[in-house]
Amino acid sequence: MTATLPAWFKARQQSALQRYETTTTPKRGDEQWRFSNFKQLDFANVSNKPAPEVDVAGLVSRSTGLETPVAKFVFLNDSPVFSESSLPTDVICLPLAEALASHSDLVAQHFMRQETRLGSAKYAALHEASLKNGLFVHIPDGMEIEGSIEVHHWLSGETTIFPHTLVVTGRNAKVRIIDCFRSVDETTPGLAIAFNDLCLGENSQLDYIAIQALNEVTRMIQINETSTDRDARAKGFILNTGASWARNESLSRLDGPGSRSDMLSVSIPAREQEYDQRTLQHHVSEGTYSDLLYKNTLYGHSRTIFSGLIFVGEKAHHTDAYQTCRNLLMTDDCEANSMPGLEINADQVKCSHGSTSSQISDEEIFYLCTRGIDPTRARQLIARGFSVEAVERLADEPTEKLVLKFIDEKFSAIGVSEG
Repeated sequence: MTATLPAWFKARQQSALQRYETTTTPKRGDEQWRFSNFKQLDFANVSNKPAPEVDVAGLVSRSTGLETPVAKFVFLNDSPVFSESSLPTDVICLPLAEALASHSDLVAQHFMRQETRLGSAKYAALHEASLKNGLFVHIPDGMEIEGSIEVHHWLSGETTIFPHTLVVTGRNAKVRIIDCFRSVDETTPGLAIAFNDLCLGENSQLDYIAIQALNEVTRMIQINETSTDRDARAKGFILNTGASWARNESLSRLDGPGSRSDMLSVSIPAREQEYDQRTLQHHVSEGTYSDLLYKNTLYGHSRTIFSGLIFVGEKAHHTDAYQTCRNLLMTDDCEANSMPGLEINADQVKCSHGSTSSQISDEEIFYLCTRGIDPTRARQLIARGFSVEAVERLADEPTEKLVLKFIDEKFSAIGVSEG
């Protein structure tokens, strides 16, 4: 960020730094960190050394995703190194540092306005205090963007990055954003603390896809906060294949009557990887709908934690809400912890929640083996099919193809080492 930052933002960063320093570190006994590995919160070994020199042109060429995105941005350690766009001129889509200078009032209206409620308030404050850049997108009323805006966030060196995505949709607008998080190399440990503000206007639609494929010695905290106005439709999807440890906190606040939220995730931890997932479906208004489906496939000594709550407020009558977490255990040594929950304070609601954990049955393996498929390949085919249910709900073929590419790469890597 530069010295031309607006005064309100400088004040926010100073206040956030004080809040970070005075907020206690999560500890054992905190319900929002139940089952968590607190050793992962020791960031002292993140040295924040100057990043090694990177071949930017080569990095841009590695930033492949969709064949024809409507806009594409590449960030290296939070600095923009490439951008191209064919978006209409009425759409604002530019690095957040530029938006703070050119659209300060609009950014201020929507920037980090929700309370971080799922455990990482301290790290949200650190993000706010340290934020350098990210992406700002504003879709005006009545504008429907066909195709996707694609963003690549690269982490290089022993350092910490703070990616931020702020998306605002006007009335009757539509857009899809894809964030990809990756490491420049496979051996250097780093830390990413990312934050998303997703603000949906009346009767608008926003699809947000996060693909986390960092190297397996890097850690990540990602906080997703979504708010929906009347009749708006939000769809969030998180894919975890990389990082040694990743914590995802996803809060969807259904503020407007008739609004809808779909919360989807596929995670494939292997070896010693650990994914910690915390969610809140907060129904504020009447006649709102939410549906959560999280699919975890665990290999090796990996570990997952899922803690989700459907909260129905006093005025949220006629709420329709679902929450499902399913764990597929591919080895005897993996561990899946699931804590679904409900809190209902209104009448005439329809809510359900549940979680299952199981292994692949011998009968399924035998069936595929009799058709000439070796046992390892058979298990991977079943695991892939298990994940596809959540991917198909993206309902966009190019996006599904991209997500499945990362999923197949992870299964291929597991096939070599058997988790």
